[in-house]
Order: sequence, then structure tokens, then C-alpha cells
Amino acid sequence: MPYLLLPILRIDHYLPIALEKWIVLFAVIVVVISLLREWGKPSTIFFISVVSLMVCGIVSAENLLASMSNPSIATIIVLVIVTTHLYHTFNTEETLNSIIGKSKDPKLFLLKITTFAAFLSSFTNNTPVVAGLTPYVYNWCKKMGAHPSKLLIPLSFSTILGGMITLIGTSTNLVLNGFIETNKLPSLAYTDFLYLGLLVTFFGILYLVTFGYNLLPENKEVFDDAKAIAPEYLMALEVHRSSRTVGKKIVNTKIRDFEGAYLIEVHRNGEVITPIPDELIIRPKDQLMFMGQSENIMVIVNSDIGLDLPNHEDDSKIVEAVIPANSALSGKKLGKINFKETYDVELVAIHRNGQKVTGELEKISLQAGDMLLLSAGDTFFSNISLYKEFYVLSTIENNKLIIKESHKWLYLGFLGVLIFLVASSIIELLSGAIFALAGLLLIKATTFDTINKQLDLDLVVLLMSALTLGEAFISTGASHIVSTFFIKVFLPFGVIGVLIGLFLVTILLTSFVTNVAAISIAFPIAYSLSQLLELPSTPFFVAIAFGASAAFLTPVSYQTNWIVYGPGGYRTKDFMKIGLPLMGIYCTICILFIIFYYDLV
Repeated sequence: MPYLLLPILRIDHYLPIALEKWIVLFAVIVVVISLLREWGKPSTIFFISVVSLMVCGIVSAENLLASMSNPSIATIIVLVIVTTHLYHTFNTEETLNSIIGKSKDPKLFLLKITTFAAFLSSFTNNTPVVAGLTPYVYNWCKKMGAHPSKLLIPLSFSTILGGMITLIGTSTNLVLNGFIETNKLPSLAYTDFLYLGLLVTFFGILYLVTFGYNLLPENKEVFDDAKAIAPEYLMALEVHRSSRTVGKKIVNTKIRDFEGAYLIEVHRNGEVITPIPDELIIRPKDQLMFMGQSENIMVIVNSDIGLDLPNHEDDSKIVEAVIPANSALSGKKLGKINFKETYDVELVAIHRNGQKVTGELEKISLQAGDMLLLSAGDTFFSNISLYKEFYVLSTIENNKLIIKESHKWLYLGFLGVLIFLVASSIIELLSGAIFALAGLLLIKATTFDTINKQLDLDLVVLLMSALTLGEAFISTGASHIVSTFFIKVFLPFGVIGVLIGLFLVTILLTSFVTNVAAISIAFPIAYSLSQLLELPSTPFFVAIAFGASAAFLTPVSYQTNWIVYGPGGYRTKDFMKIGLPLMGIYCTICILFIIFYYDLV
């Protein structure tokens, strides 16, 4: 029976048609082996494979570029941008406390945070959700004396589960939908994800807060020792003219409420005010001198009270550097060093081990071993290897957003309307995502410069290349070869055996390669299987969608697992220990639901 919906992709008939499918099959096998052996980044592996098919005349450059016009691929890119900025815009500890509520019992807190994370992940990208909630969970553990290792793996797993509730909850579903649209097949409905997604999320979270909680280790808070010896900087923050602190007594502001950062002096028109009286009225342009660890001071900078880093531009990055023993800067006063013209940096703060550095920064003489925080521009990073005066240790994120509170809530209302319109099929998902991005630009939650710098080109290349390779895999008939072999192995166990085999193979792939790579390899096989068995394709597509998202066994299987790996002090076996029972629950629910919901018996 016919199984090809697309014309064979090639510019000229360089090779016999019968040979092309074997070349594509060989290319896919090489891709799988390369991904498993980690011979390169997934984007590079897929891109090189597509280029090799271009050399053979099987695909063309136009085919590769045409994949960018796929609505699902464009939707993924826009949604990643929107959800990342959206989460950072509204992610404040006060907001989270008001939503989650105060809890002292770790299991109750875990139930609340995993449910909230799963809900967020059902309509936003789960990577920024985990990245934003991990510090919040860690700080809660520190205050309550709990172990972060008991909470962080469940946080990651809950976002994976919640992402399967909707079509837009994870990039895996959107990539799959892109393949379906490209092959002019009926799109998956929201109900194909909703019911099964809610089931696996409910039972998954239930397991995580009961039996799973007891399986997790009680690791020592691995960052405590590092924080204890982390350097404390003297950092000047300037009061912005529109700051909510202007005209208020310092005792009536939040300036002294930030944990781990201490206000020690106020500099005003050349005068140093110390000790600082509670009745001191804050004025615009006041220089507030904080002492504390860099990440704690950056919490103040990124807050909404209106304190700025002097001479720091929004598109610059904060870097941590140390003055070596042979540095030409040693012995020089900071005020006489032209950091901007020489290095394209501005001095932000200084730390001197064992000494309390106070006073105006310009009058301080540098010494070997001093650590500096610098606001660095693009020129600095391009010439970093040429600078011998200091060594760069790390880059510190600065995610400051000055957004009016009224604008935030107005945007939330606008976003709610968009979600309703998309869910009601009144507007397309891509259009809704574009409108949401425009709203973020209007409330100044982001800029095109910021988007340009944060755009994940690696993801774009991976999506384009994977889609092109997947199309060639189907159109040349290579997937037919694999599907025929697949059926010979599993058909003796019936159609259900074939479905289970496909589901397990997809899980195996996603445990060791990215979920996008797994769905790209599994889709052509699922498509050909449905054609050869003369069955509806939907149950096979749902199987690989949920299989590709089952990243519960290893930390390398999904980016959210990597995010919690370090803060939790985990080892690979910890993921396997808690992930295997969850995988058993997940697989059982998925297989039974697909069999009975789609009448495969």
C-alpha cells in the first residue's frame, strides 16, 4: 500500500531512487550512534547529516530553509522567548509566597510547589520554570532546615509531567505537530494530551510526594560551604530618580531587608554617612554602599525598588575578575584607571580578602589578590585573551526589569484573553505567541536587543535540521525499511505489542539524547507503522509524544534535570532510583490509556 505523502526531496537525480533510502537510513543510524556516543552537540550532528544528504542530492538548501516556515517550528522559537521573559518578569518571592502560601512541612510544601510547577509548565516552557523555582525552593529549605535534595528532583519531574497536559506545554509536542503538519496529516487535538496528561501528572506528583520522597537522599546542602567562603564585595548602588524609596525614611523601605547584603554607608555629594540613622531620608542619586556576596547584592539590583549599578548599561554583563601578582594594575588607585577606554568595562565592586574595604571606590588602591566585579561590554569579551592585568573568574547574570506593577497585571489580563482565544481556536497559536511577545515589548519587559542576545541559535539549527532529516527519512522510504523490520519483531505480540515496542524504543532514545532528537527519529517510524498496519496514526503519535518526554532516568535526558543536579548534590543513581518507579507508573498509565481510549483492543 502507498506510504509516501511527500515527494522525494532532491535537486537532481544524482543517485538511483532505490539507493537513496539506504543512504538516508545510514545517515539516521550515524545520527543515533553519534548522539548516544556524544560525538558532538545534537544541533551539529543533525546539521552535518543534512549537509551530507545535500551533497548526495537527496535534499536541497531550499528544503532546509523551508523548514523555518513550518508554523510549529516558528511557534517554538517565539514561545521560548515569551515564556522565558514572562517568567523572569513575574517571578518574585512575594508573588510565589502569595500563590503557594507558607508551609513548614516539607511534604506539604513539595505538594504545593510541584503542583504549581506542573500547572505553569502546561502552558509555558518548563526550563525557565525550573530555573526560576530552584532558588526559591533552595531558600525555603535553608530557612526551614530542610534538604534541597528531597525537593529538587521532584520539581524537575513535575514540570516534565505538567508539560504533557497541553500541546504547547513542551517543545516535544510542538515539534511532533510540525512533522504532522508537514506530512498533511490530521493534527493532534488538545484532548489527545489533556486527559492523559492530567492522569500522569496527578499520579506522578502523588508518587513524588509519598514513596518517591522517601527514596531521595538527604544530601548536605552543597552550596553552604561555598557560600561561607564566597567573597563579600563593597558595591555602590545608586538611587534611581523614579525609585519608590525616594523621599522615604530608610527605616520605612526594604533597603535593609535583603538577606546576605548589608548597607554600611551612604555617599551623598561627597559626604560619607555612617552609621546610618533610621530617620535618614533617601534622595535621588544617593550612593548606597552595600557589603555582601555578589549574588545577594544582585538580588537588590534585580528587584523593583529602583537601585541601579552606576555606569552599568542594560546590555552589559557583570563579570568577576581577580588581580594577579604580576598585574600592572597593582598599586594603582581605581580613580586613575580608565577601565572604560582601556578594557570596555566599568568597575562595579571590589573585594579584598580579610579586610573591610570602605570609602569611595575611586580612592582605593588595587592590590594583588583583589577581586573585582566589572560591568563588561562586547569589546571586552572579544579581547579577553589579550588582557593580562586580571583574570576573569565568572559571569554573573543581571536580569533587572523596571516594570510598573500596573503594567504587569494589565499584561496578565491580556495574556489570559490570548490563552482563551487560542484555546477556543479563534486565533492560531503562532499568532497568539506573536501578540504575547508584542505585549512584553510594550510593557518594556524585554527589547529586541535582549531577544537577539538570548535567541538560542543552537535550538533553531536543531529544529530545522531535524525536520529536514525527518522528511527525507519518510519521503525516500527509509522509514518503511525500519518499520517493516519493527513489525516483524513486535507483530507476533499483536498491534498492542507494536505500540508498546514503539513506546519503549522512544523512551530509550530520550533517556540518552534530547527529546527533540528522540521525537525526530521516532516520528517517521510511527508514521510508517500506522500506514503499514492500516491503523489511525493518532495513537502512535501520542505514544511517541509521551515516550519522548519520559526523561526520568538520567540527568542528561533533559535540561531541567541538569538544572537541579548541582544544587541538589545528586548523583546519576539518584535519578535512576526515584525515576524507575515513576517510569513504571508513567508507562502503565500511558499504554493502558492509549489502548482503551483509541479502541486498539
